Amino acid sequence: MKSFKKYISEDGVNSTVQSPDVNGVHGNNMAALDNPNVVRALNAYVGALARQTHELPEQAINHIRQRLMTRVGLQFGATPVMEGDKGNFSLPLTLFGGRFGKDENTPFDEFINDDGISHKVEGGLKINFTYEMQEDNTCKITAKIA
Repeated sequence: MKSFKKYISEDGVNSTVQSPDVNGVHGNNMAALDNPNVVRALNAYVGALARQTHELPEQAINHIRQRLMTRVGLQFGATPVMEGDKGNFSLPLTLFGGRFGKDENTPFDEFINDDGISHKVEGGLKINFTYEMQEDNTCKITAKIA
């Protein structure tokens, strides 16, 4: 009878080999927004979420908000009123609710209070939404993190 160890070695199964790295993203921290591959992967994810069918644009935006918040830790503010048949708007992003406190370089009488992204990506990041009402009264949403 063959031992399990021999069976594994003969079949070429190696427990230390993981699935292939897709564009340098697999295994990376998706909150590492200073990595362009992470932002590209997040944009693909946001684009896939926006392509799903929603009757109202607010539903699509709330779906994207909920998924980014629970899966990555990204948050954005309230959605402005969407008037007209089409338009666009941008909302600033925060990572894990932003940062408040001190680090090793903060003077004793000051505090860090930022979005949690600006210290990694100059100027921070924002999510850009474009919406357009369709003939069947549904709404097409596109979203991109920039």
